[in-house]
Amino acid sequence: MLPEVTALRYVTPLREGGSLPGVMEGDDDGTYVVKFTGAGQGPRTLVAEVICAHLLRALELPVPDLVTVHVDPALSVGEPDEEVQDLLRASPGRNLGMDFLPGALDLDVQAFPMDPELAGRVLWFDALVGNVDRSWRNPNMLRWHGRPYLIDHGATLTFAHHWPGAAAWIARDYDAREHALITSAPTVQDADRALAPKVTRSLVSDAVAEAPDEWLEDPLALDAFGGLPQLKEAYVRQVLGRLEARPQWLPALIEQAGS
Repeated sequence: MLPEVTALRYVTPLREGGSLPGVMEGDDDGTYVVKFTGAGQGPRTLVAEVICAHLLRALELPVPDLVTVHVDPALSVGEPDEEVQDLLRASPGRNLGMDFLPGALDLDVQAFPMDPELAGRVLWFDALVGNVDRSWRNPNMLRWHGRPYLIDHGATLTFAHHWPGAAAWIARDYDAREHALITSAPTVQDADRALAPKVTRSLVSDAVAEAPDEWLEDPLALDAFGGLPQLKEAYVRQVLGRLEARPQWLPALIEQAGS
């Protein structure tokens, strides 16, 4: 399970994202970028973040460490910003924290070209999880201590926002034309050979299990699947189904990447 910390202080909002994440200090002396259960599209985006981070670590792709951050709504009392106050009050209990990387900058692949092998692996992963939010406009990659880090995976696994259409998601083509790394000569075919065997049922099950149960407790989804274990299994089936459907979406991705 993810390490647990308790928020001691809200430091500042990060207004680049629509969900208004904030920098917070924890009782472990750490500083975290916190995404809140009461923001945006709610806990389902946090579940996607956790699953993707777990998979990325297993695939040896760079991602900041995650924790859960317990937020007491009483922290809202000292905040002058009404939007922040409302967000803290709407997000009691566990929220998602990403290790704050001090001094990190948005990764500009024009200034710091990415190795084609790494670019291919990132592009392959984004196609696997259906990431629609790593474009040249918003690369969601940081450069820290000379290394790239992948961040912000809430716009993945979008089937969870509309389970009736989940089956169509599995074999859907991935449009990489505006992907941030499409001009980095990504070696997608090599990435597929290297990474696909590592995405096992055990790995995906462990990734889903890492998300706190309360983030998955969507009444409509629970009713549709008959309970939390069945809902978790549905997540696993979707990711493994997407993996098995590579003959349907991978050739177009390889063609777009020119590899």
